[in-house]
Amino acid sequence: MPVKIRLTRRGRKKAAFYHIVIADSRAPRDGRFIESIGTYNPITNPATIELDFDRAIDWLNNGAQPTDTCRAILSYKGVLMKKHLLEGVKKGALTLEQAEAKFQTWLSDKENKIQAKRDMLKQGQDSEMKQRLVAEAKVSEARAQDIAKKIADKAAQESKAKADESKEESVVEETPVTENTEEAQA
Repeated sequence: MPVKIRLTRRGRKKAAFYHIVIADSRAPRDGRFIESIGTYNPITNPATIELDFDRAIDWLNNGAQPTDTCRAILSYKGVLMKKHLLEGVKKGALTLEQAEAKFQTWLSDKENKIQAKRDMLKQGQDSEMKQRLVAEAKVSEARAQDIAKKIADKAAQESKAKADESKEESVVEETPVTENTEEAQA
């Protein structure tokens, strides 16, 4: 019975979430499995991976073969590095303390890279938010100027209309009424 370390898909449509499982290679993708050793969420940035480190190493040592994606996940989390170092200890190339020291330095470097990526993403989000606020302020200012211009134009039209009305009233009041016009009308 060939055993694989592979992913089973969970989650809804277009929002995948995976469980990392140990399964018989002949079983369906989302079917029966032997053991679940972790989860993988590719939606987050960087991807969220939770893994039972010791169980993964045990299964690799017992001959389980990871799929390509699971191999990348195990490499990312350091399982394959730890397995490689333990093989060196078995062969006598390293002592257990040296292997553990090498693994800890690798792990700290990896954590620093991940934290740097998170910081960069956070900084990018902050700068994008600032740019959005500046653009929104420009749009708001342009709208305020347009509104002020419309109000000023409307006020000018109203004052012009009032001036025209008062002019017409003064013209009507100033026209003298003569007797000839009254006689002509009669």
